[in-house]
Amino acid sequence: MDGRPATALPAEIAGWVRGVAATHDPRVGPATPVFPLLTPSLPTRPLIREHSEVYVCAGVMVKIHSAHTDPGRLGRRLFSLGGTDMDRLWIQPLAYRPFPAPDGRLGSLWPRVTVLSTIDAPPWERAATLLARLHRIAVTEDAPPSGATSRLSRAVDWLSANRPDLALASTGAELRKALAAAPASGWVHGDFHLGQLGHTPLRSSWKLLDADAFGLGDPAWDLGRVAGFRAADLIDEAAWQAFLGAYTDAGGPGVGDGDPWDAVRDPARAALLMVAVRQLQAGRDADAAVLLDGVRRLG
Repeated sequence: MDGRPATALPAEIAGWVRGVAATHDPRVGPATPVFPLLTPSLPTRPLIREHSEVYVCAGVMVKIHSAHTDPGRLGRRLFSLGGTDMDRLWIQPLAYRPFPAPDGRLGSLWPRVTVLSTIDAPPWERAATLLARLHRIAVTEDAPPSGATSRLSRAVDWLSANRPDLALASTGAELRKALAAAPASGWVHGDFHLGQLGHTPLRSSWKLLDADAFGLGDPAWDLGRVAGFRAADLIDEAAWQAFLGAYTDAGGPGVGDGDPWDAVRDPARAALLMVAVRQLQAGRDADAAVLLDGVRRLG
């Protein structure tokens, strides 16, 4: 876990975080440090995140969700994390409802966790097993839809408005249509990458993090980032095979019975496109070019 000193934060944000954290950790006082949760660059993790913020204060993590977060859907996602068997797979929130945060945004509250860093050997098998088990949990009638296609739509819209020179908006629109038509057959994380793994200090087993896109969707979507990074030669074949083998061994339904690439090709292209957009937004055109070349090669 990385962080910056509390003095780097606006005083009003640090004070608000302390106030929220104090409701679940009596150790929090007026001078308790507050720092943003940062993780180094990891395979499959975007170099920049969407506009959400996570702050650590004593034993609590406070998340301020992005401005486009839908209150009703976030509430349903947090509530669904408390469902049967979810606690074996997912870090549980300290409160199963969002609450008001600064600037009209929404907040959620989580226990402090250790996140994966670049010094750790990526737990490909554990990650794949978590996803396979998640995909097999029975979906409830009130399950919220996954936010995966919404994320893709925002990326495609940004490309159309800001980088028409790349001529990829039409590709993104085709992927959006194909993925929207895919059967929504199970629970999916919706934004899986290695940065979405964590564990509490007392339990060292990795679990899933971040419910912003959690919901009902196509299980193949959760394999897309790893598959896409393999196609772009950003992870090696051994890592991909370890991930894929563990997923199928755990009965994961996202790859079917045929060639796994038939199932994951469109999710992989979509994942690469979305991460490329984030690099373009950060001015990292060279990084984006590698990802976009993967999109084209998979086409």
